[in-house]
Amino acid sequence: MKTNTLSRRQWLKTSTLASGTVALLGSNLSSLIAAPNHANYGSKTFTMPEDELLRNAPPILKARLSSNENPFGPSAKAKKALEEAIDGSFRYPRAYVRDLAEKIASYEGISAAQIVLSAGSGPVLSAAACYFGLTGGSIISADPTYDNIPEDAEGFYQSKWVKIPLTPDYKHDLDAMEKAIDNTTVLVYVCNPNNPTGTVLDSEKLKAFCERVSKRVPVFVDEAYIDYTDNPNATTLIDCVKKGQNVIVARTFSKLYGFAGLRMGYMIAQPDVIDKLAPYLKGARSISATTANAAMAAYQDKEFLKEALEKTEESKQFLYSILKKAGYDYIPSYTNFVLFPIKMDGKRFTDEMMKRGVSVRFWKFNDKDWCRVSIGTMDEMKSFEEAFVQIA
Repeated sequence: MKTNTLSRRQWLKTSTLASGTVALLGSNLSSLIAAPNHANYGSKTFTMPEDELLRNAPPILKARLSSNENPFGPSAKAKKALEEAIDGSFRYPRAYVRDLAEKIASYEGISAAQIVLSAGSGPVLSAAACYFGLTGGSIISADPTYDNIPEDAEGFYQSKWVKIPLTPDYKHDLDAMEKAIDNTTVLVYVCNPNNPTGTVLDSEKLKAFCERVSKRVPVFVDEAYIDYTDNPNATTLIDCVKKGQNVIVARTFSKLYGFAGLRMGYMIAQPDVIDKLAPYLKGARSISATTANAAMAAYQDKEFLKEALEKTEESKQFLYSILKKAGYDYIPSYTNFVLFPIKMDGKRFTDEMMKRGVSVRFWKFNDKDWCRVSIGTMDEMKSFEEAFVQIA
């Protein structure tokens, strides 16, 4: 039986026309619509888009370790707040959203004009890809890294993606990225901690980089996994925004907070940058009352975050022990996933793991095939072990 699917290109075309933003796209509309199917762009990197990967999963999926989700959340407080918001959910959630934005702004020491909420950080990344991609300039990023912004900007619009290889210890090569900036550069994208390597940059070096580079071009810092670092407050680049630098910081509740299915994120930037990206964002209009109220209860719930971190670390150490026992190296991770080189073709590896009820992802770089394993519950990690030892 053939399944009808809506490609990302078709969705973008339809939603753009329906939302009345044709005038914003102007002469770029024809080239945007003519862009190739996004699902093909990453074929050299991934085995397949994750939704397709999971559609091909066996009847019983023992461990979903391909999405970097937090299997321990959301918190009890978030669940209670979500339920409490249901009765009032016939109203537009303006008060919920306003209160949450004010709570985050107060904690981070920024003004309300420097923050915009979104349904996860994905819409923020897509808005940046649209705004900067339509300029026709170049976007610099590490390679490999999370590629939503540069890949979409290059694939859908007129932008050029400048890829800078990682350092020998699998971190962003900030010096090389800075040297690559020229008069065509419109954005520098930094994912810290980095996906898929799980590495984190030295905070002072990154802050110095942003201070220099942001005087020339905007720097977009994706902090999706920052809550897993040893000291998020010291690692974040929000201080750069507070100092007036042209730095954009994206955050999400999808990881440690356990909101991947609830959808909550935000962007912190200078007010004029938020104004420029606003036409490409739904912002608060895309957030439900239930999600906003749950996020309000979950934000900075230190007891829950501490417990989730401890469980993640326990599962991660168990994974490390599995890999060491089998004679595999791995990249020490500051996130909720681990990347390690495998000894067979990546697609074959993920296919064999999937046959055994375990979903994982693969990458190809540095002339090696790599597997990225999300951290799951201990039961899920034991399912990984059971499958892994059969094919390792």
